Amino acid sequence: MREKREETDAAGGLCDTCEFNGYDELTDTYGCEMRLDEDEYARYLAAHGTRCPYYRYYDEYTSVRKQN
Repeated sequence: MREKREETDAAGGLCDTCEFNGYDELTDTYGCEMRLDEDEYARYLAAHGTRCPYYRYYDEYTSVRKQN
């Protein structure tokens, strides 16, 4: 189940810095690509307005740092 979110999440963190933020070419929009089952999605909706439990900072240079 793909879930769409606003550009900023309730945690104050930007969704564009999240690992699960992805671009949809068909709709020309960005959205959350976290795969949730029905129970997880219901919990996410119930907790709307609080910190996103799936937010994970995306750092593309993590693997480069490990090589050095």
